Amino acid sequence: MDVTKRNKIIFWSATTFIFLFEGVMPALTSQTELAKEGARHLGYPMYFGNALVIFKVCGSLILMIQKFPKRVKEWAYAGFTFDFIFACISHYAIDGFGFQTIFPLIILAVLMVSYIYYHKLNSPVKAF
Repeated sequence: MDVTKRNKIIFWSATTFIFLFEGVMPALTSQTELAKEGARHLGYPMYFGNALVIFKVCGSLILMIQKFPKRVKEWAYAGFTFDFIFACISHYAIDGFGFQTIFPLIILAVLMVSYIYYHKLNSPVKAF
């Protein structure tokens, strides 16, 4: 298999996972009682959860749509990184160490795969 093709498969697999997990799922489930209770449990006001969903949907669309400028994509990757790190901290502060604390870091690892392969696919070819 060609290296570029392999890199594209890895990039699109990781990016599609982030899109589904951080864009589609929050958009469909953010107004459920379970989601609202999750925000209350962590001590966040309801408007924060709504704003977070809007940013997640926008960020995931930015990662999926190729026409967005690289700088905007960098900000989307940074925003998701902050989101996952602060989710980890929030869960640790409220619930202590457990799977809920580690899970955002697992999703962060998938995001980092997308980020690394985004740069592998979009870096200028070096001439010798």
